[in-house]
Amino acid sequence: MNALVLAFLNSWRGLRHGARTERAVRQELLLLALGVPVALFLGATLWVRVALMVSLLLMLAAEFLNTAVEKLCDHVHPGHHPMIGTVKDLASAGTFMAQMAALLVWVAALVERLG
Repeated sequence: MNALVLAFLNSWRGLRHGARTERAVRQELLLLALGVPVALFLGATLWVRVALMVSLLLMLAAEFLNTAVEKLCDHVHPGHHPMIGTVKDLASAGTFMAQMAALLVWVAALVERLG
């Protein structure tokens, strides 16, 4: 149980740090805060509501992972290096894919609700 508490505290520390220092994380946290009540209204069924909220959480998770990769790359190699740039671009592409998946879920829910 102690390990679980410590893991939670580490995660909470990372969440707070990301929210304080990263504009993209703050934007996605705001999107999550606004998106949850909209998802509760927009979702026609429980599973659609869950999918809408999970899509936002996964998008935020991808942003945290992207931020971690960028910070690690900057720490390991502070100067410009083409391979570090490629690693950062790949992490950014992962974030973009999570955003596109969330968009797809939200558009599908909207079409279903209006249709």
